[in-house]
Amino acid sequence: MWSIMAAEGTEDLSKNREHTNPPVTELYEPEVPDLPNPDVEEPLKTGADGEDTGALMASYTAGREEEEEGEMPTDFERLWKLSCDNPQDFNSWTDLLQYCEQEGHMKASRQALNAFLVRYPLCYGYWKKFVDLERRAGHNNKAEEVCVRGLKAIPLSVDLWIHYINLLLGTLNMNLPESTRCIRSVFEEAVAAAGWDFHSDRLWDLYAEWEKEQANLKFMTGVYDRVLRIPTQLYNTHYEKLKTHLTSHPLQDVLSHEEYNKVRTEYKQSQIQAKKERPDTTADEEERPPGEEEPADDGKDSEEAMQKMQELILASREEVYQQNEAEVRKRWSYEEAIKRPYFHVKPLDRAQLKAWESYLDFEIAEANTVAMTDEGTAVESHEDSKQKCVAGHKRVLVLFERCLIACALYEEFWDKYVHYLEPHGLEEVRNVYHRACKIHLPYKHSIHLQWASFEEKHGNISEAQHILESLEITVPGLAAVRLRRVGLERRAGRLDVAVSLLKETVDQNKDNPTLHAFYSIKLSRFLHKLCKSPARARTVLQEAIELSPDNGRLYQNLLELEMSGDLRANGGGVQQCVANALASPLSPKNKILFSQRGLQFAEDFGTTVQSVLSMYEEHQKLLKEHSAKRGAENCDDDPEKMSKMEDVSGLSMPPQIPHVPMTTPPPSMMGGDMSGSYGSYGSWYQQYGGYGSYQNPWNQYNQYYPPS
Repeated sequence: MWSIMAAEGTEDLSKNREHTNPPVTELYEPEVPDLPNPDVEEPLKTGADGEDTGALMASYTAGREEEEEGEMPTDFERLWKLSCDNPQDFNSWTDLLQYCEQEGHMKASRQALNAFLVRYPLCYGYWKKFVDLERRAGHNNKAEEVCVRGLKAIPLSVDLWIHYINLLLGTLNMNLPESTRCIRSVFEEAVAAAGWDFHSDRLWDLYAEWEKEQANLKFMTGVYDRVLRIPTQLYNTHYEKLKTHLTSHPLQDVLSHEEYNKVRTEYKQSQIQAKKERPDTTADEEERPPGEEEPADDGKDSEEAMQKMQELILASREEVYQQNEAEVRKRWSYEEAIKRPYFHVKPLDRAQLKAWESYLDFEIAEANTVAMTDEGTAVESHEDSKQKCVAGHKRVLVLFERCLIACALYEEFWDKYVHYLEPHGLEEVRNVYHRACKIHLPYKHSIHLQWASFEEKHGNISEAQHILESLEITVPGLAAVRLRRVGLERRAGRLDVAVSLLKETVDQNKDNPTLHAFYSIKLSRFLHKLCKSPARARTVLQEAIELSPDNGRLYQNLLELEMSGDLRANGGGVQQCVANALASPLSPKNKILFSQRGLQFAEDFGTTVQSVLSMYEEHQKLLKEHSAKRGAENCDDDPEKMSKMEDVSGLSMPPQIPHVPMTTPPPSMMGGDMSGSYGSYGSWYQQYGGYGSYQNPWNQYNQYYPPS
C-alpha cells in the first residue's frame, strides 16, 4: 500500500498541471483473455452525461451536513463580490481562493471552491485542494464526493484518479475482501477512462504493482498485457517489466489457466513435429516394448520444457510490442510539439494551436485508414479488424479530450470535435455541445447558434428554442440571436410568434434610433412578404420615420413597398413617399437620389406630362443647388483652383457627356439582403449616377423637355 500512495508525488498546483474533459462514449479496451474477470462491485457513479455543474454545486451546498457556525472572514464578502460580478476574471477567483486558504475558514473555502469549480472545472489542482481540505477536517465522505465530482468533470486526469485511489486506501479497511474488490473496481474505471492517454504510464504501473502486493500475479500479467497494446510514452519500460515478471515466476503462477494450457499444448506439438522430422534410424531407439504405454501426464514440466514455453510466451508478446512501438513512433513528434497540455485562461500561441490541429488531423486520418481497410477485410479476420477500428476511434476521442483541456476556450476545436462525432451518434454530439456552451463558452454566441441549428436540423425544435432563449438571457441585445429566434419560429410555421418577437425588439430599441430603424425594416419586410399585409408594413415604416426622419434607408424601403403594389391604384403613394423624402432633413445627396427615383417613376408610370415636367423641374433645381454648394466648398479655400475653373468655363467647346440609357429599373431594395448595415445599395447608386456626377444621366432629357 505504501508504494501506491508514495507514487503520487507532489504537483505544482499553481500551474494546474493536468486537466481533462469527460469522454463522450464508452471507450474501447482491448480484450485480454488471460486476465480473469475480477468480482467487482458497482462502479462509481461517474460518466459524461453532460449534467450541469451548477446543479452539482447546488446539490452539494444544499446543506447535506450542517455548516460550521460563525461569520465569514473580514475581506471575504468584498472578494466574493468581485468574483461574482465578473466571473470571467480568473485572477479575482484565485485571489479569493488564496485568501480563504490563508484564513483557514472551512465554510468560506467550501463556498469559494464550489463556485470556482463550476466556472473552471478543468483545474485539477483545485479539485485536489478541495479533497485535502475535507479530509483534513475529518470529512472523509465529503472528500470522496468531491473526488467523484472532479472525476466526472475530468476523468482523463491520471493525477486525480491516483489521488482518489490513495484516499480510498487511506480510509478503507483493506483487510476486508470487499475493500479489495472496491479498489480493483476503481482501478478498472481509471484505466478505462484515462488509460489510453499517452502519459498514463503511472496509472498502469500503480495498478500492476497493487495487484502484485495483493499476490495476484495473474492479474498483474493481465494489466501489463493490456498496456502493451496502447501507445504510451513509457511503452518500453512496461515491456521490460513484463518480461521480468514472466521470467521470475513459475508460468502457472503468472499465466491464466487457459493460456498456460494453450502454451503447453503448443510446446508438445512442436516436440512431436520435431520427432517426425528426425532420421528413421533414431526411431528404433525410441520404440517401446509391446504393451508399454506412453507415461501419464502428471502436470509437471521439465526445466527445459518451462524454458521453451517461456520463449513461446515472450515471442507472442514481442510481436505485440513491435506493433505498439510502430504506433508510438508515429505519434512521438506530435507529442513533443505539445508544450502546454494543461488548462489555463492565458491564450495559446499560434504554434501550439497548429500543433493540436495537426495531431488531430493525423489521428483522424489513421482511424479513417483503418476503417477503409476493414471494409475490404476477409470474413475470417473481420473480428480483429473490427477491434482495430474501435481502437482507432478511441484514440481520436482521447486525443480530442486531451486537446479540449488546453484548448477549452477555442471554439474551433469544439466545432471540429462535433463534426467528427456527428456520423457516430447524435447524443455524443449533444454532450459535446452541452459541455462547450454550458461550461466553457457560455458567452460565445457562435457555438450556441450552431447547437441550436443542430437541434433544429434533427427535429428538436423545443430544445433549439430553449438554447436561443437561454443565450439571449446570458448575452442580451445581440441582433444575430434575436433574428435567429425569428427565423426558427418562421420555419416552424409560427409567424405570429415571429412577428411578436420583432415587435418586441422594435419597442425595446426606441431609445436607439439606429437599431430601431434596423428592426423596423426587418418587421416591415416580414409583414409585407410573409404575412401579406402591406398596410401593416407601411405603418411600421412610417412610425420609424417619425422617430428617425433623417434615416434614408427607411424612406428607401417605404418607396420599394409602395412600388411593389398596384401602381395604377397606388401611384399617389409613391409620389407622396418621394415628396416626404424631399421634405425631410435628409442630406442633399440622398434627396437627389429620391428625386431621380421620382422622375423615373413619373416617366414610366405617370398619367400626365405635367407630372413628368414638374418632377423634372424639381430635380433640376436640386442639381443646381447641390452643384453650387459643391463649387463653393471646393473653391472657397483655394483661389488658384477657382481661377482654373473660371478659365475652363470660358471655353466654347461643350463638355462631352456620355449618354446613359435609363431603361433598366433599379434593383429591389426590400427583396435584397438587408443584413449588416441594412443592405447594399451601392449597385443602385452606381447605376443611377455617382455622388460626383448627378447631372450626367439626366441631361438626356434636355433634348425632350424644354428648359425651365
